[in-house]
Amino acid sequence: MAHDVTTEQPSIPGTVHLVDLDGTMHTQHAQHGQRDIVLVPTPSQDPDDPLNWSPRRKALSTACMGVYTLMVGIASAAIYSILQPIAEETDLTLNELNNGTGYMFLFFGWGCLFWQPIALQYGKRPVYLFSILATMGIQLWAPYTKSNGQWIANKILQGFFGAPIESLCEISVTDVWFQHERGKYLGLYALLLAGSNFLAPVFAGFIADGQGWKWVLYWCAIFCGIGFLFLFFFMEETNYSRHLVTGIAPDVGVQPELPSTTTKAGEKIVRSKDCDSETGLHIPLDQFKPKTYLDKVKLWQKSDMQKDNHIVGMTTRPLIFLSFPVILYAGFSYGSNLIWFNVLNGTASSILGSPPYNFSASMVGLSYISPLIGVVIGSFYTGVIGDKIVLAMARRNGGILESEHRLWLFLPSLLLIPGGLILWGVGAAQHVMWFGCVFAMGVIALTNTIGIQLSISYAVDSYKDLGGEAIVTVILVRNTMSFAIGYGITPWINGMGLQNAFILAAFAGLAQCLTFFAMVKFGKQLRAKSAGKYAKYVQKMAESGLVH
Repeated sequence: MAHDVTTEQPSIPGTVHLVDLDGTMHTQHAQHGQRDIVLVPTPSQDPDDPLNWSPRRKALSTACMGVYTLMVGIASAAIYSILQPIAEETDLTLNELNNGTGYMFLFFGWGCLFWQPIALQYGKRPVYLFSILATMGIQLWAPYTKSNGQWIANKILQGFFGAPIESLCEISVTDVWFQHERGKYLGLYALLLAGSNFLAPVFAGFIADGQGWKWVLYWCAIFCGIGFLFLFFFMEETNYSRHLVTGIAPDVGVQPELPSTTTKAGEKIVRSKDCDSETGLHIPLDQFKPKTYLDKVKLWQKSDMQKDNHIVGMTTRPLIFLSFPVILYAGFSYGSNLIWFNVLNGTASSILGSPPYNFSASMVGLSYISPLIGVVIGSFYTGVIGDKIVLAMARRNGGILESEHRLWLFLPSLLLIPGGLILWGVGAAQHVMWFGCVFAMGVIALTNTIGIQLSISYAVDSYKDLGGEAIVTVILVRNTMSFAIGYGITPWINGMGLQNAFILAAFAGLAQCLTFFAMVKFGKQLRAKSAGKYAKYVQKMAESGLVH
């Protein structure tokens, strides 16, 4: 049906027509048994558009993202099972070591304000390569830190240079996969991010027992070196100048002379001047010349170097996005799930390494197999199963996907978060059998993985055209919360005792998780109120081809 685009209000960000139930929408659809699914975002006609890459090329790109996440993630978490040995052999106390990791998490978040704009402006490939190389150097320096000041400086730099792991990897996923596919690949990212944090202590414990704790850090440097070589030869740039914008009406800032169409959900597709007037697809100027291997692995792509500079805007907008309630909630949700992961890591070595358990460093490390299992289950649930649940909800809703649909996947966390925290902390205080504590580690890891994937997906689904900057805002909120809890873990538990501290934690975790009901009820209204402001910022990005 035709619409008069000059009188309509902006469509609601995060409300998209994902399933074409009647087969009447004139836009591109998925293939291979999913022909009723609309491709969001709409790909261009350029074969080098990452959305048009072959399955093999997309898989290699995702594999590179995974290698980076795994290597930098291992380097950030390897010390968790050896905090006690480090404290015993150095002048650093357990509290000082935990404070250092708190600073690392803080700069993992705030470092995104620097690296994300650089990556979107000049290329993700050089940022990934520099980040993993710098992390390797920091791991080589860490064993030689002698004072608390040096330790904190080391962790601050590790957080700053490793910050792309927090926000850039999600954008690499959205660069190459469509909205109906992203759940499983964001689930893979959550698996590798959380999994690396739980896999590292397993190896670290055995390395510390066999070679000493310093070799834990040396091996992290070796892994980063291997990852750097893999990325150097196989990682391809995924930045693409995309001018096709979804979800913006011409009367809120988009040039009115450009043709547009409206889907049955009311979402408008605004075409740039170099788009085909019938298909709405971007027509590239290079006549589809395929890239050679050397073209693909250049450190910088010519198109990225020729773009207008928008770094200042991309640096300041994540702070402005704190005024978007949905993005603020996504950050709170992510952070409040992650703090239990920090509490677990900050207490695992002291609880399991002390009476009545008296685990050696290798046994503390081996106990992290349980969180690994929890991460795998959580990633499968939110990714593979979650995509199917969300598609089913969209079909029941007349083909319309609301970004709040994915929040219903938080339901199991209502029981798992308080249950896992009570079993871990209260169980340890009551000297429960060691298996109870180890099982609780797996439950906490499962809920952490659910929180990672759902919070990021909610932010990206709600404001997909500005996903890169929205994720930075989410990470800023999340890691500021992580810093606060990391700084206070040891005094908190020493002050209240394990049992009382974790009873309080269980109720806090339950209250935090219950907030998703409020977003399910009011989230769409909040997105609708932000439509005009969102449109203004998307238009600024669209003019330079930086929408996602």
